[in-house]
Amino acid sequence: MAEAQLAAWMARNVPGFAGPLTLTQLSGGQSNPTWRVDTPGARYVLRQKPVGKVLPSAHAVDREYRVMSALQGTDVPVPRMIALCEDDAVMGSMFFVMDHIEGRVFYDPRLPDQSPTERAAIFDSMNAAIAAISMVDPLAVGLGDYGRQGGYVERQVSRWTRQYRASETRPIPAMDALIDWLPQHLPTTPEEVRIAHGDFRLDNLILHPTEPRVLAVVDWELSTLGCPFADFAYNVMVWRIAPELFRGLGGVALAGTGIPPEPEYVDAWCRRTGRQRPENFDFYVILSLFRIAAILQGIAKRAQDGTAASAEAVEVGAKAEPLAQIAWDMARKI
Repeated sequence: MAEAQLAAWMARNVPGFAGPLTLTQLSGGQSNPTWRVDTPGARYVLRQKPVGKVLPSAHAVDREYRVMSALQGTDVPVPRMIALCEDDAVMGSMFFVMDHIEGRVFYDPRLPDQSPTERAAIFDSMNAAIAAISMVDPLAVGLGDYGRQGGYVERQVSRWTRQYRASETRPIPAMDALIDWLPQHLPTTPEEVRIAHGDFRLDNLILHPTEPRVLAVVDWELSTLGCPFADFAYNVMVWRIAPELFRGLGGVALAGTGIPPEPEYVDAWCRRTGRQRPENFDFYVILSLFRIAAILQGIAKRAQDGTAASAEAVEVGAKAEPLAQIAWDMARKI
């Protein structure tokens, strides 16, 4: 790792920077390598595009930098962006530097180590954060060209259908049924254009070290201009998935836990945003489940082709079918 080159670049581009520095790779960060940068007087986070050949539109850390920069000063909690480096010579690929947020990340939405009061406050703070994202006018923050205007839901259906078909390893009847059902049930109301995080869930939030409140929403890699109901439904999907399947709340007895039932959580978002819950809100949740199933099928395909870390990839990929079945069971009730 070219720490000397990075230090020289930071000295030129990061106000107040003083080395020496040390780099520590952080777990998580999904597909973009994420590093903690420690110096004697400060700590930063560096988020980098993977080194080597990647798909042209993937791993766009410059888009992450742009959207979080644009959201500074809004009600959306994001880390302060410091500098973007587009020169591959420094670290081998493009990267940006942002403030380090000291806090906690929770992966299990049941929050087993928290009290009912803390759980209620964490879920309320999460709800406030996704509500705040959906209220930002993209034009007002210079993001009017951050994605295509309108047609988001229809494009999502066709995109994830194509992705799934390209990675099929065996027939999944529920996916075939959803591929027929989704285009026939697209919402007919005009689509509001807002910023969509694209992957808003509990483990993409940094919470205060001791208080039950969100300090920062991170991992904006999949963000674009999209539909606020679709973006929020992805967050709501957790109530439909059993914990043993994937970090869910499905089937969990919530009474007395402090965790709100799904309808209460949705109502809170609607109150905060001034929106009415659409009659077809379940369509958006079904679409979210379909999307996740398609992504997991891609992992299964890579495992079969030998291009993924095998044991875990096979296990993760196998979850595509039960997730698709949850979505299809919901669709049949509509």
